[in-house]
Amino acid sequence: MPYKVLIRSEIEPYHTIIPMIEQRAEIVRWNPLEPQPPAELLRTIEGVYNYGHYAFTAEYMDLMPELRVISNYGVGVDHIDLQAAQERGIPVGNTPKILDGATADITFALLLAAARNLIQGDHFARGPDFVAYDPSFMLGQEVHHQVLGIIGLGSIGYQVARRALAFDMTVLYHNRNRNPKAEADLGARYVELDELLQQADFVTLNMPLTDQTRGMIGQRELGLMKKSAVLVNAARGGVVDHDALLETLQNGGIYAAALDVTEPEPLPRNHPLLALDNLVIIPHLGSATHQTRQIMAERSVGNLLAGLEGRELLSRIV
Repeated sequence: MPYKVLIRSEIEPYHTIIPMIEQRAEIVRWNPLEPQPPAELLRTIEGVYNYGHYAFTAEYMDLMPELRVISNYGVGVDHIDLQAAQERGIPVGNTPKILDGATADITFALLLAAARNLIQGDHFARGPDFVAYDPSFMLGQEVHHQVLGIIGLGSIGYQVARRALAFDMTVLYHNRNRNPKAEADLGARYVELDELLQQADFVTLNMPLTDQTRGMIGQRELGLMKKSAVLVNAARGGVVDHDALLETLQNGGIYAAALDVTEPEPLPRNHPLLALDNLVIIPHLGSATHQTRQIMAERSVGNLLAGLEGRELLSRIV
C-alpha cells in the first residue's frame, strides 16, 4: 500500500514536487481556504507536506493519528506548532541554508531599488513625460560607503553582510546572540537595537518570525531611524507594524521602504501602502530562482519520504 500524504496548499505546488511524491505516495489535496477533508480521510494521513504559510496546529495533528512527518517547503516554520509536533513525536522538516544566497540577493536588490528609485525611474522612463534629461531629477540615496544595519544576522544575514562588503559598507548587526564568525570574517559590529536604528543608513530585516520578533519594528523603532534611511524587510511580514510603517512613509519619517513580505500576504488590493511611491513591494520572491526552488523541492520531498520510511530527516527542525 502506498503512503498517504496530505498536501496543504492554496495553489498547485512547484511543478516537480507532485511527480516526486507520487512515486511513493498517494496524494490528498487540502486547500486551506476551503473546508477540511472528511475526518475519516484525515485519520489515514501519514505525512503532511506544507506548501505555503498556513497554520498547522495541534488540533490538526490530533485529527491525524497516523501522522509520522510534517515537511515544510521553505525555511520558516512559524506557521507550524513545533511544540505540539515535538510532544507528539512528529518530526518536522524544512529547507535551511538552501535559500540563503537567493534571499540575500533579493535583500540587496530591494535595498538598491529603494535607494536609487529604480521602480519609479522605470515607470517614468516608459511614460509620456520623459522627453528631456534632467540631472537634478529623482535623486536617490548613496549605497556605497554607507552604514548597513542587519537585524537577524543568521545564515541569511551573514550573506547580506558579505554582499555589503563589496559596496564598502560598514556593517552593524543586532541578534539574539553574538555572531563571532561574522565579526571575524566580515568585520560586522554588534550593537543594541536602538543604536543600530539610529546609526544605519539602511536597515535590513532578516530574522525569523517568533513571539519575540513579532511587531519588533513599530512606531518607536521607525522613529529612531534617520529620515534618509531605507528599511528592507526580507524576513516575515509580521515583524513590522504595517500601520506604523504607513504613517512613517506618509510623513517622510524615513526615505523609503522595500518589502518582500507582508502580513497578510498578499495585502488587500485597496491597502493604502500599495499607493505609496516611496515603497517598493514584491510578491515574496526571496528564494524565487529556478535553481533554489528546485533544490528546495528536492530537500522537502526528501524530508517527507524519510519521515514516512522511519529514517532521519535531511533537515529536521524538531
